[in-house]
Amino acid sequence: MLLRIPSAKLLAWTTGTLIIALMLTKLVPWQPTVTDDQTITSGDICIVAPATPFDPNWGISLLAPRKIPADARCPVCGMYPARTSEWAAQVIFKNGDTHFFDSPLTLFIYLLDPSKYSRGRNASEIAVSYVTDTSQGQWIKTSEAFFVSGSEVMGPMRAGNFPAFSLIEDAQDFAKKRGGTVMKADQIKSQSLQNLHRSRQHLHLKD
Repeated sequence: MLLRIPSAKLLAWTTGTLIIALMLTKLVPWQPTVTDDQTITSGDICIVAPATPFDPNWGISLLAPRKIPADARCPVCGMYPARTSEWAAQVIFKNGDTHFFDSPLTLFIYLLDPSKYSRGRNASEIAVSYVTDTSQGQWIKTSEAFFVSGSEVMGPMRAGNFPAFSLIEDAQDFAKKRGGTVMKADQIKSQSLQNLHRSRQHLHLKD
């Protein structure tokens, strides 16, 4: 026997089913599709952050440091660098594109292997990088900065970090008060970076 459902009841039943389905999608988080060669073993999934293109309307030169957009995300950890501007860093490519970082630590991790975090990019395309002077809050070239390694001061994600200074006297004073060793960027070893970064490791899937 064919069951006839009044249109009003049918509409109510359909609406109720849709609401339940929407509620279930909120309760069960989305899981990414993983192929055989992309097995997830640990860590979080990061959104791949696009570089910020250069805008001539900014009124600055192509390779000058620029203000961090509120929606810019660190390509290494996914954080919003504008929220931790006192730690922020940036990499500028030869065409003016920019990646922003929440701290010197993630900047250094990125520089170890740019292609891992920026598909299609490589180190030869990078023109300059900047870090924030901890004392003055100004941008300084990474190559000219003095960093304090091993201090008691934790970075944005509570990982060990590298406060940066334009003057060696400021870096030495900081190290005297908060501990650590003063060094230049080229003295920072990749293994120490990986050890510090391990606690905040994120997974970046590639096609």
